[in-house]
Amino acid sequence: MSKSLHKDICDKLRFSKLYERYAQSMSTILYYKYGDLLNPSDKVQDAFIKLWENCAKVAPEAAKSYLYTVANNMMLNEVKHQKIVFKHQEVKPKDYTNETPEFMLRKKEFLKRYETALSTLKEEERVAFLLSKVDGKTHKEIAELLNITKKVAEHRIYAALNKLKDQLEELN
Repeated sequence: MSKSLHKDICDKLRFSKLYERYAQSMSTILYYKYGDLLNPSDKVQDAFIKLWENCAKVAPEAAKSYLYTVANNMMLNEVKHQKIVFKHQEVKPKDYTNETPEFMLRKKEFLKRYETALSTLKEEERVAFLLSKVDGKTHKEIAELLNITKKVAEHRIYAALNKLKDQLEELN
């Protein structure tokens, strides 16, 4: 008699009836227990897949218990995984550098002078220059974005660069 019971759970029709009977309630229980963030419906689906893969090993009378146990364990594993992810995200980057205080001060001063020099450029030169050097756009892309020819874009970028070189000796 036991062998015929095992065949019953591996039967597609009986398995689908089992799914219809327990899937929604399992999903609801997992939702109430763990919340929606960990995708309880997905865990229920995975539990049913695992049951189908092991249908010959699971007695029909143990199917409900098997499903709940597997789905709950999957949720617990996901909780553990999320804790590890959160812990990893809490790791703070180092708050020190190998740069000397003098270098840091010079860098800060240069950035101020650079911003000042940028502000003295004509708007169209500054825009073309920043699109090229900061955003990494090609001359052709800049021309299309600004609705100008490629030659005009090149001229604006080089004019901006030359003016910046005049004001900032570090660029020479």
